[in-house]
Amino acid sequence: MNLDQFKPLTVYTIYIASTPEKVWEALTSAEFSRKYFSGFAVEMEPKLGGSFIVRAPDGSEHIRGEVFEHDPPNRLTVTWNVNWPDLVEKLGTTLVTYEIEQAGEAVRLTMSERHDRPLSDDILSGGRAGWPAILSGLKSLLETGKAPQIKMGPPAQMLAALKAMGIRVP
Repeated sequence: MNLDQFKPLTVYTIYIASTPEKVWEALTSAEFSRKYFSGFAVEMEPKLGGSFIVRAPDGSEHIRGEVFEHDPPNRLTVTWNVNWPDLVEKLGTTLVTYEIEQAGEAVRLTMSERHDRPLSDDILSGGRAGWPAILSGLKSLLETGKAPQIKMGPPAQMLAALKAMGIRVP
């Protein structure tokens, strides 16, 4: 896969009162991610080409991917393929990159979601609604020891756009 063909369509940057090592652990640990990611658990083989899985609270595989860049605690890029029938075939692979940098007494975390083709704002609304909640939970957990429980579902406009493309949604 040629990473250069992927263009960022969603980018968020936050500052966290933490260390790069703790942010890395929060992003790559099932135990930690379950606390801020609405019960979803990240499982990752920590190596290039390793598997990347996000399990739903019931243990089912919600996201499957592969590690494409692995530079702890600075940079992680993974494919992020939601396990809905026909989704990847019709929308292509998604790449998610986390860049972690010391910024004075804080850490700057930049998350980008890249795609190999143009996608409508309706399709992108899912990630654009979800990422702020996920990243806010991560920040709160690292800074206070407690993550808010934010209940969310897929945006109606995203579900409608996927259905219009013939993609079965939950």
